[in-house]
Amino acid sequence: MANLEGRKGIVTGGSSGIGYAIANCLAQAGATVYSVSRKGKDKEGLPFSHPSVIHTVGDVTDMAGMKKLVDNVAKEGGIDFLINNAGITIKKRAELLDYEEFQQVMEVNVHSVFNLSVLCYPYLKQSPYIGRIINISSMAAHLGFSEVVPYCTSKAAVLGLTRGLSVEWANDNILINSIAPGWFPSEMSKQIMTPERKEAILARMPLHKFGDTKDLGEMALFLLGDGAGYITGQDFAVDGGALAYGF
Repeated sequence: MANLEGRKGIVTGGSSGIGYAIANCLAQAGATVYSVSRKGKDKEGLPFSHPSVIHTVGDVTDMAGMKKLVDNVAKEGGIDFLINNAGITIKKRAELLDYEEFQQVMEVNVHSVFNLSVLCYPYLKQSPYIGRIINISSMAAHLGFSEVVPYCTSKAAVLGLTRGLSVEWANDNILINSIAPGWFPSEMSKQIMTPERKEAILARMPLHKFGDTKDLGEMALFLLGDGAGYITGQDFAVDGGALAYGF
């Protein structure tokens, strides 16, 4: 297991689901984690986060607010990693979508990823551990899903951002990768889940079961550790084999 003692960074959307699991996994490995969410606390019903998870109120689409947050975190000894996890979806057929709804998904899922990466760039560049960015992509970056076209579009864009920034910042002491979760329990997945869709999903993966978000935390932990010092520009599927499954 990677040792992250002395490292500090930001996880967006860390109050529940994937972000909560990643933040706590990194904190257990010794990192100080600033968990950014609209409410600034663990979602009701979840165990209290690790003491090294510092909950912070923030809206990832508010760039003035994010700049202030990033600068304040950096004052306490720099920033070593950024996990861009916050995301939204809207379940609706494409021909029924308003432009504003499409734009809302892009604003959260794409624009904030780019903007936060740029805001953290000068601090990541100075990290003694090599700065790291991990973007949370999705199977929807690789596969088409009905009624969530804006989400599919946004996650494909996240892959483009990951690859482009990884090349552009390769000589700036920053490694950038993404993680593509399969089907994990989350508020977002509940929005689109029906009994019929659940049955189809479980039949469409070799392991035939939903994932444990702790596995995503472990993948993030690996990508932030010293053992991943020669990995950049890659997307790692943690999906029960779904992307590999044929017919």
